[in-house]
Amino acid sequence: MPDDLYERYQAAHRAYQQHAECCSPCTRYIPDCPEGARQRKAFERLQDAYTNRLKRPNR
Repeated sequence: MPDDLYERYQAAHRAYQQHAECCSPCTRYIPDCPEGARQRKAFERLQDAYTNRLKRPNR
């Protein structure tokens, strides 16, 4: 069964990348509009949660 947190983190990454391709102020790594900032922040939170969980023993 796929890891739900991993799937959500990857989906958030794809959503931000798609946004950045269409939004001229945003770049692949730096959001420069309110929607881009919201999407990038969501991706970062999920990525942090996923990597922190991997670091825990006996996950």
